[in-house]
Amino acid sequence: MPESAYDPEADEQLGRAFDRRLAARLMHAARPHRGLIAGSMLLFPLIALAELAQPWLLKIAIDDHILKSDWLGLTWVAGLYIGILVILYALRTLEGYLMQLTGQRVIHDLREAIFDHLLRLEARFFDRNPVGRLMTRVLHDVEAVSEAFTSGLFAVVADVITLTGVVAVMLWIDWRLALVTFSLVPILLLVAVYFRLNARDAYREVRRRLARLNGFLQESLQGMTVVQLFVRERHERARFGRLNTEYRQALFGSMRWEAALYASVEALGSVALALLIWYGSGRIVAESLTFGALVAFIQYTNRFFLPIRDLGAKYTVMQWAMASSERIFGLLDRAPGIVSPTATRPRPPRAEAPAVELDSVWFAYDGDEWVLRDCSLSVARGERVAIVGATGEGKTTCARLMNRSYDVREGRVRVDGVDVREWELASLRRHVGIIFQDSVLFAGTVEENLRLGADGAVSPAELARALETARAGFVTDLPRGLGEMLGERGANVSHGQRQLLAIARALVYNPAVLVLDEAMSSVDPESEALIRQAMTGLLAGRTSITIAHRLSTVHAADRILVLHRGRVHEEGTHTELLRRGGLYARLYELQTGAAPA
Repeated sequence: MPESAYDPEADEQLGRAFDRRLAARLMHAARPHRGLIAGSMLLFPLIALAELAQPWLLKIAIDDHILKSDWLGLTWVAGLYIGILVILYALRTLEGYLMQLTGQRVIHDLREAIFDHLLRLEARFFDRNPVGRLMTRVLHDVEAVSEAFTSGLFAVVADVITLTGVVAVMLWIDWRLALVTFSLVPILLLVAVYFRLNARDAYREVRRRLARLNGFLQESLQGMTVVQLFVRERHERARFGRLNTEYRQALFGSMRWEAALYASVEALGSVALALLIWYGSGRIVAESLTFGALVAFIQYTNRFFLPIRDLGAKYTVMQWAMASSERIFGLLDRAPGIVSPTATRPRPPRAEAPAVELDSVWFAYDGDEWVLRDCSLSVARGERVAIVGATGEGKTTCARLMNRSYDVREGRVRVDGVDVREWELASLRRHVGIIFQDSVLFAGTVEENLRLGADGAVSPAELARALETARAGFVTDLPRGLGEMLGERGANVSHGQRQLLAIARALVYNPAVLVLDEAMSSVDPESEALIRQAMTGLLAGRTSITIAHRLSTVHAADRILVLHRGRVHEEGTHTELLRRGGLYARLYELQTGAAPA
């Protein structure tokens, strides 16, 4: 998948109505369900035979029984006609069930494949692709693929089989009457092509305006607090009304083209019917055609025009399904940028190796806009290190490189003396835990969130100890305690409480290296004081790296690293750095308003 900037309108472009390569991939995706597909395909000729039998029975009823006053024979034909109708409806019910079942199973598999693939993609991919776009892939695009099976590809195959049978029977009954009907086919094709092209442009405009409406709606709902804060309700309502009106107008435009195509085919069908009656009546008078044959021919003509009349709808379905398939397979073909090594080497027992080490690291998120420039630092086992600096100096980037959320451009990042690119990803991320500033809690109970990263069983005593160490005692005051349900992103607890739960979750996870990235920036002073008191127990026996803007939170660190212009500018204890009067001393003075002693 290209990693260019997201264009919501380009994302809604339509493709060709049929792409052989994409259709082959869809059929490959449906291979586990080939039994259902085969069953559906076997029903198509049976349904076509039942469809073709009805006009033929009308011909027999009229010519052999009604005109000859053979009421007993007519009763048998009528019974046979009813029986074929019952069989036809039963076959159509079974056909619809099998096609829907096939489509739903295929999209079930595709959704699982897409989500599994997303779980393996690196952080850079999610930086460049909005959540709404990815949700569209998982939810809406796979629905369009289902339509390809139920209302598109299968329906076209069924129509082709039926049309083939209709044409063959019409030629067999009377080739002259068949030519009368077929004489309108060139005009029909021109009309279909003309309306198809215009309907495609109109439908593309519908998708484009729907994308604008969806984009505005997502942005407005996410920022509803700001909208209300600045009393922008009237302005947002007006914008939504304008975009909604544009979408309605575009939708009506596409419906006009579809209605026009439908009406045109109906009109041509009526012309064909008039020609058949005019020409067939003359043949009946000349006794070269029976009345029953003419009635049957009229019935076959209706069946001939019916799939052509619905061509516009099928074309749109297939066109959108092919475009959705291309986006789905484009995403699935996008290989993960960060993967575990194919042959994981065992970590050498190097007790003297640092717990974490950055060696001449160069890194940029975009192009050559370097965030880290020849950055080197080392954290010993069991050491408590703080990384400070102004905004944008690369503090959080260092943490993300340690657990390999991103890969360096140049240099090396080592954990326990081993390059992170040689670690198995799951092992590395169990070894290096990070608590970010904006902690994410999932919908579920408090206990489920605390057990998030624990593979084995965690005892209630361990959970209680983690909550106590993190000073998250508020959990016991919740109505259901650990069983309290948290809303989306933990919306029913405060920001500070979410952070305390994140710290407790990290304790349950129990990584050897713990990185706290502004972990206390959102807690109130009282909670911060409690966490500071418990920090000795929190960090006991493990390496810790604290990333902070507020220098008051890093006084107790064994060593403080000051990042400036992408590299370590100063390092030392709090007291040593203040005495030097360098960058750290100036930052401290700006924050506290007091000159360093």
